[in-house]
Amino acid sequence: MLTIRPASERGHFDHGWLNTWHTFSFADYFDPAHHQFRALRVINEDFVQPGHGFGTHPHRDMEIVTYVLEGGLAHQDSMGNGSTIRPGDVQRMSAGTGVLHSEYNHSKDELVHLLQIWMLPEKKNLEPGYEQKTFSDDDKRNRLRLVASRDGRDGSVTIHQDASIYGSVLDRARTVRHPLAPGRHAWIQVARGAVTVNGNTLQQGDGAALSDEPAVEVTGADPSRPAEILLFDLA
Repeated sequence: MLTIRPASERGHFDHGWLNTWHTFSFADYFDPAHHQFRALRVINEDFVQPGHGFGTHPHRDMEIVTYVLEGGLAHQDSMGNGSTIRPGDVQRMSAGTGVLHSEYNHSKDELVHLLQIWMLPEKKNLEPGYEQKTFSDDDKRNRLRLVASRDGRDGSVTIHQDASIYGSVLDRARTVRHPLAPGRHAWIQVARGAVTVNGNTLQQGDGAALSDEPAVEVTGADPSRPAEILLFDLA
């Protein structure tokens, strides 16, 4: 079974400095039909204006993955980490028992476009942690590149949940296939361009939930540029 979550039906708020789209319930947006999918709790597509950002704020008991598509997002946290997240970077922050952090676009003229992803951890009160790695477009070109996993295999960042996240950059008519083990589920999020997922067309911002499927097949369908997707394999 495949269920599409159209981009146009997501929660949307334009705060001036932040234009944000919520795939699942988040902050002031509540949709009981789209609260989460398995352990996947949040997918926000954010556009942050130059010279603005998210001030210092707390989190706990959440696995937070940041995936930047355009621009540079400066990160600071109470664990002492400071970095700039750029396209190709995957940052994982385990909030655990509690973390304070901020994210800021220091550019004077460049927008930041990112996906902010939250996953429920496998247990509460974990020790907070941080990790950031880079996966180039070439790493993901016409293949599924593991970028986050429970065991950190293949150089991926480690998340405290029975889940694997893959990134792919797909040229038109190129296909990647991911088998789903019995009892596993998948979510596809289209970050750029257009693809077909098991024969269904999805555009940028669309998502799709898959359950009771033997495999996920994703084909690039954008005639003007490569498409980019994230694939979540979930318990």
